[in-house]
Amino acid sequence: MSLDPAFSFDDRYGVRPRNRWVLPAAVFAVTGISWLMWAGLHHSNPPIRSSMISFSPISDREISLRFSVQRTDKNQTLICTLIARDIDKNVVGQIDQEFGPGLASFQQTTVIPSRTKAVFADVAGCRAQ
Repeated sequence: MSLDPAFSFDDRYGVRPRNRWVLPAAVFAVTGISWLMWAGLHHSNPPIRSSMISFSPISDREISLRFSVQRTDKNQTLICTLIARDIDKNVVGQIDQEFGPGLASFQQTTVIPSRTKAVFADVAGCRAQ
């Protein structure tokens, strides 16, 4: 049996459709990876960072907190919220401490008054004024 030259497998079985999903998938992948890299780099470098170094109870009504602050704009005024917590993790003391323009990175020790005995202190956050 010989094949007729006018015979075509495409005529008999049809033409396979091209993969139409490849281009939209590639565009989506490039856009998604670009956004993911931007978001990771942008949010890993905040303009204001704060971290607790140590704390120590002074009395039943006071706790000392040592913390550090880094800011990108040293001419910016900051307000840091400091909290004290009791054994049940309830907030028993909270103060806002203001820092004027100055150093870009510094450490501070502050005493936080509390209603009851505090066993933990932390920096809730710092924000620009």
